[in-house]
Amino acid sequence: MKAAVFPGQGAQFVGMGKELYEQSALAKSYFEEANEILGFRITDVMFEGDAEALKQTEVTQPAIFIHSVIEALLNGDSFNPSMVAGHSLGEFSALVAAGVLTFKDGLKLVAQRAQAMQEACGLQRGTMAAVLGLEDAVVEKVCDSIDGVVVAANYNCPGQLVISGTYEAVEIACEKMKEAGAKRALILPVGGAFHSPLMAPAKEALASAIEATTFSSPKCPIYQNVSATAVSDSELIKDQLIAQLTAPVKWTQSVQKMIEGGATSFTEYGPGKVLQGLIKKIDRSAEVASASE
Repeated sequence: MKAAVFPGQGAQFVGMGKELYEQSALAKSYFEEANEILGFRITDVMFEGDAEALKQTEVTQPAIFIHSVIEALLNGDSFNPSMVAGHSLGEFSALVAAGVLTFKDGLKLVAQRAQAMQEACGLQRGTMAAVLGLEDAVVEKVCDSIDGVVVAANYNCPGQLVISGTYEAVEIACEKMKEAGAKRALILPVGGAFHSPLMAPAKEALASAIEATTFSSPKCPIYQNVSATAVSDSELIKDQLIAQLTAPVKWTQSVQKMIEGGATSFTEYGPGKVLQGLIKKIDRSAEVASASE
């Protein structure tokens, strides 16, 4: 069985999507529609902008979504996976690819999500850190022992977990992770504490936008970050999409459940190859590929 997966924030690079734009009239029409929906030429930043401008959450999230979804939509009727999943932001791309959201509605929600997250970042200084070489349970225990907001945020693959919270608490956690035997505990160059309680204000803002948007039944099951299980009910998809902002991304668990559900090959749609690398670390026998190759 084939699975389609979609990356999240961090996969962006200057020049992303330019080849698609230049080589396909259909892709060009989607890119131009995106510029119109957003009210600015995001393609200029994606194709010719500088890396710093592309790193801004309000640009990064729509850019990755646009690139990922267009790659899937270009396949037309031949895009027919048995299941889909996306990492954090990538869940929105997966929902469009699975027919739950239209391209327009998906992009509007992503833009609103990015803006809400950017605003939440400004309310309290937060950050994230990558912890390598510790079991999940050890990382969780260290986070629980700290007096401050710091939680497990991204279960990326065995031995690689990202924590999130206030800057001070994450700093303390990094030192304690090293003491507990972590190979590395590095603060990441991100603008805030994503997938932590610090995103609660963004969650409230996004909830009303999601509730006002039409969600159709998916053409295939989507394995959502919050539960790491196959979901087909549109109302449950909405609830978990809202919960995702303050809940951890259970990527390891999602991939494991997809494999249990029959997935043997995973194709990544969008910029970069981050998910392919993580999937191989989760299960070496899984076949991985990039849609752009």
